[in-house]
Amino acid sequence: MTLALVLALTVALGAALQRVSGMGLGMTVAPVMSVLLGPVAGVTLSNVAAVVGAVLLAVVMRADIDWRRFRALAPLLVVGSVIGAYVVRVVSPDVLNLVLGGCVLLAIGAALGLQRFLVVRGRAAVLATGTIAGFMNTTAGVAGPAMTAYGVASRWGHRSLAATLQPIFLTANLASILTKAVMGATPEPGVLPWWSWLLACAAVPVGIAVAAPLTRVVPLGVARALAISIASAGAALALVRGLVGLIG
Repeated sequence: MTLALVLALTVALGAALQRVSGMGLGMTVAPVMSVLLGPVAGVTLSNVAAVVGAVLLAVVMRADIDWRRFRALAPLLVVGSVIGAYVVRVVSPDVLNLVLGGCVLLAIGAALGLQRFLVVRGRAAVLATGTIAGFMNTTAGVAGPAMTAYGVASRWGHRSLAATLQPIFLTANLASILTKAVMGATPEPGVLPWWSWLLACAAVPVGIAVAAPLTRVVPLGVARALAISIASAGAALALVRGLVGLIG
């Protein structure tokens, strides 16, 4: 019962944040669920919920999607996912917790720190961003911070970025699910109860619906700060958990 409540609230909150700011579902769900269920199960559950959220929000925000940028990034997301799935398969849960926590914190730090100090242009930045985002989404359930860091450094307008993130998230999470399934990097049987998948998917439209009227009154900065705070706390817990497991 406790797991069901935490899962429903976490997914709904993440979906609400994604509706308001363009990202937040994976950043919220993956770190929290990884602490409760382990990194493989937590991230995979986040991937599934993120697919539902991306489909719904891509429809809502379709007018502002930059399809040219999406087409440039999409193949690289798949490449990063393949690398990430291999890492998930071969490393221990403790190491994976370290990867998850470290990736999230580094990407958030980059997203916050790049705005004033760096401007990026060109194909190399796109190649690096797409591959890193795909890798992080598969190992840690979060492509948003890497994409935000690129968006800030490339001076990508937020409205277009937030909308284009939805097909990017859809591609990245589908690739994550498929590559992990092919490589046998899925959760162990019994780790996740059958109803958890349905509950996670059902909580997404609830969160989006609740947040719809809030898009007019909640400042973008507030929604983004909340998403980053939750992601940072979850990532820090995952990092500590991995360190304790390795030391112990």
